[in-house]
Amino acid sequence: MHIEALREYCLAKKGVTESFPFNETTLVFKVVGKMFALTGLDNVPLTVNLKCDPERSAQLREEYDGSITGAFHMNKLHWNTIVVQEVSPKLIIELIDHSYDLVVSKMTKKLRAELDQL
Repeated sequence: MHIEALREYCLAKKGVTESFPFNETTLVFKVVGKMFALTGLDNVPLTVNLKCDPERSAQLREEYDGSITGAFHMNKLHWNTIVVQEVSPKLIIELIDHSYDLVVSKMTKKLRAELDQL
């Protein structure tokens, strides 16, 4: 998967916006203002940080040693960095969906209502 495919997949999800809140090369995807994915446009190889259930994070890091690690500058219990070219596109999509769903599940009723209206 390349950066444009990753970007298009994230943006196709309901209520998602993209922005550069940290600098001009760190692309952040948010659902109703809550971050669920970020990637460095200048990262070689391409990586993406995604939110993940802590138990699943541990399993993924063990299974994909070096390709999935605790996310740099983020809470490593809840965020993983994935080297995109080292795992299957199917897994990337599954993990994007998981991150998005986790963020939505933790939203307040008010924010979920906003998302439902989109």
